[in-house]
Amino acid sequence: MGNVTQDAWDAHYGEGRSFRPLDDAELTLLRERVPAPRGGGHALDVGCGLGDLARHLAATGYTVDAIDYAASALRTAEQTPSASGTVKFARCDIEKDPLDGLRSSYDLIAFRLSYAFIGDRTRVMHRLRERLSPGGAIVVITPVVEGVPADRRAIALDEEEIALLSAGWHTVERRDAEGLAFLVLRDPAAGPVAYRGKGRPSPHALTGAGVVVTDEAGRVLLGRSRRGTWELPGGKNDGVESFVEAAVRELEEETGLRAKEADARLLAILMDAVHGIPRVTAAVRVVDFSGKPAVREPDLIHRWEWHDVADLPALGAALFTPSAHVLDVVWPGVLPGLPPVHRYPLA
Repeated sequence: MGNVTQDAWDAHYGEGRSFRPLDDAELTLLRERVPAPRGGGHALDVGCGLGDLARHLAATGYTVDAIDYAASALRTAEQTPSASGTVKFARCDIEKDPLDGLRSSYDLIAFRLSYAFIGDRTRVMHRLRERLSPGGAIVVITPVVEGVPADRRAIALDEEEIALLSAGWHTVERRDAEGLAFLVLRDPAAGPVAYRGKGRPSPHALTGAGVVVTDEAGRVLLGRSRRGTWELPGGKNDGVESFVEAAVRELEEETGLRAKEADARLLAILMDAVHGIPRVTAAVRVVDFSGKPAVREPDLIHRWEWHDVADLPALGAALFTPSAHVLDVVWPGVLPGLPPVHRYPLA
């Protein structure tokens, strides 16, 4: 999941290492906040590791599907008997594998010490909350950056990430579990998408390109900006650089993805204004590329995620306005209520 390879996870568990065990604070909160429904319920443990949480949930009345993509963890988990209840362990990469093997409905979906390792968090959460039973809950138990050393912040969530996670729910409870954030999310809220800019630019006309690139499943790449927006790869063109040249260069500089100019299509020129300054954006579609997304400019972008197009109206945070206009060129009508723009389609 995310930036940690399957081989690394297999080695982690194969060497006998694990993570922080369940403690009394977590057990108390699980018992109080998400008890099993009367007569039993179904739970999904995502990133189950050695299965401690899964076995506990089974003992309290849940029938549990426990998934992980580290085979070594699952082998150990399956060899550890449950005190009571039913646990089914299965190998699954929650970001890449089809979810056909999961139930259509769960009363509880839990991420314990695993959510921070997921790269495409927004998309994964959209797909899982579609499987949440009415009245059910998603529980995320995670370290927070204030409580871990600076060199281990990749295992934790900061307050912005917690706010983004919470934005898609009507009911959010947050408790402390001996230094861990214990989040209980209920009643999904598919609120309207918002649009906003990123502050006043330098006082001159702005020209640049927004780049639409999709993976083999048709998902579009968006970056989580340090300014709190989702945005496409792209940026200003330098000197006499064409929009296509700028698109190909910016794509590689920002994400590491490499494309040829012959595989970039200029679809439209868009013009609006920001703080009274004309802004011209070229909508460029890249139809072929090599490489995998990586954060190349960490002072501008937190991370890159692949998003299902159908999820664009409910990202949980604002979408950078020029990126929204470019996306509307490729997928007209997907985004509702766009701000005004002059559009000049190209043959």
